[in-house]
Amino acid sequence: MAVYSPTFQLQNHSLMLLPKSSCHFRYPSRILASSAVALETPESSSVKPAVQMDVLACPICYKPLTRRGPPGLNLPFTQCVKNFREAIYRSGFKCETCNKAYSSKNMYLDLTVTSGMEEYAETKPPGTELFRSPIVSFLYERGWRQNFNQSGFPGPEAEFKMAQEYFRSAEGGLLVDVSCGSGLFSRKFAKSGAYSAVIALDFSENMLRQCYEFIKMEDPTLSSKLALVRADVSRLPFLSASVDAVHAGAALHCWPSASNAIAEITRILRSGGVFVGTTFLRYRSSTPPILRPLRERIFQGYNYLTEEEVKDLCKSCGLVNYSSKVQQSFIIQV
Repeated sequence: MAVYSPTFQLQNHSLMLLPKSSCHFRYPSRILASSAVALETPESSSVKPAVQMDVLACPICYKPLTRRGPPGLNLPFTQCVKNFREAIYRSGFKCETCNKAYSSKNMYLDLTVTSGMEEYAETKPPGTELFRSPIVSFLYERGWRQNFNQSGFPGPEAEFKMAQEYFRSAEGGLLVDVSCGSGLFSRKFAKSGAYSAVIALDFSENMLRQCYEFIKMEDPTLSSKLALVRADVSRLPFLSASVDAVHAGAALHCWPSASNAIAEITRILRSGGVFVGTTFLRYRSSTPPILRPLRERIFQGYNYLTEEEVKDLCKSCGLVNYSSKVQQSFIIQV
């Protein structure tokens, strides 16, 4: 069982990538990445009586969204979860360019391209649809995630501490936890107090509902520090160069198009931004060639990459200064 951890750097971005897994095989992988291309943030136009958002963007045109309601990404905690929930529900978001409105679903803000569609229904690949299941969402932190230890993952607490080390340069900024699942790491990042705001982002409605329930059970005050957003990782609803840190825990192999996702992450990161992620490897570079066809057959149907493929993927998306580390049981550092 091997854990893989690559490192990248864009000209002015520092990113570390760590992915998400749903399998019990022992070939996990971790990536540290940095981006070197500083993208310009689109100019924001002022819209009169609405409050201009600084970060959120339309997933269709990437122009800034306007909001009618309480300003800011996170609403102040009101000592009443119900009041907090209703405050979000009362907020309205709109893209003035596309003339499209985005609604809050009482627990999370839906910023997918299909938000608001009444007739058209889109089905994602089986791996994506699996995590939209209420059962899988409920079980994710109740046994499912614990099985990752068999593949070399050191456990949530150790993974969180490792990510925090790489995110030191992003402290005080905005952190987005993409493919956050039930918010296992999102809640830890919010509790740390190291960031001005944390956005828990996932495509699964039920995962976001589970995150909301965990917040209520563990610490309702996190409502003022943590925003829940439904979005597609291949169409991230943020302005270019607007995010300081991106985390993706055991997620890369779950994405329908890893290249589109990493390109999007590169786009939204500020100069000097950090990306941390973990994933499973199909096999290691040290795996004997005679055994590789067997590994290919075992992992057929899973989007597990090799070390070389991950490196090529990240570099092709504009990440440079790549380095990686694979350990037998868990990652200590990159």
